[in-house]
Amino acid sequence: MTADGRDAVLAQIRQSLGRSGPAALQPLAGSGPRPAYGGDLVEHFIAKMREKAATVEKLDALADVGPAVQRFLEQQQAPPRVRVARALTAVHWPAELQVEHGAARREDTTSVTPCFAALAESGSIVTLSGPDTPSTLNFVPDNHIVVVHASQVMRHLEDVWALWRASGQPMPRTLNIISGPSRTADIEQTIQLGAHGPRRLHILLLSG
Repeated sequence: MTADGRDAVLAQIRQSLGRSGPAALQPLAGSGPRPAYGGDLVEHFIAKMREKAATVEKLDALADVGPAVQRFLEQQQAPPRVRVARALTAVHWPAELQVEHGAARREDTTSVTPCFAALAESGSIVTLSGPDTPSTLNFVPDNHIVVVHASQVMRHLEDVWALWRASGQPMPRTLNIISGPSRTADIEQTIQLGAHGPRRLHILLLSG
């Protein structure tokens, strides 16, 4: 259906409902029940991520990201080449690494991205698509490295929506909630990693 055709159909629906235009969105009053859990919020996030086969490394500051990425590549015996979101241009990279910015390509094996928020409740990261954070970085390379600030860890999913509304940002084309590496058990009920995306999800958790 073309855009004009869609508009015509919606106009007919509004006319049948006696409306002259799109209904204004009204926030729902209150909120539903949320799971309660105690302990340190960041440690809960770490435990949940590790349950889902992600790996987590704690760092002190953004200056530690470049060396940490290099260590990860060496441990995985991956090529010393990374595709990095432009939102991370402030990171200083070791001279041994070949760093390119922009959307991921099929030949890229490792990507490095920021996140919009992280969820302690489920052990997830939340990413927003945009010119500086293309979604291909989240799904094309085998290794996805995510820079997470401890201050970005939210208790519940509802807190992420509240954060986004308070930010004043327009709704992105894509919002992804990522919980561990890609996996499937379609074949003989055997877990296979990397079926529809990265085989490895590595979190660089910055305390500062």
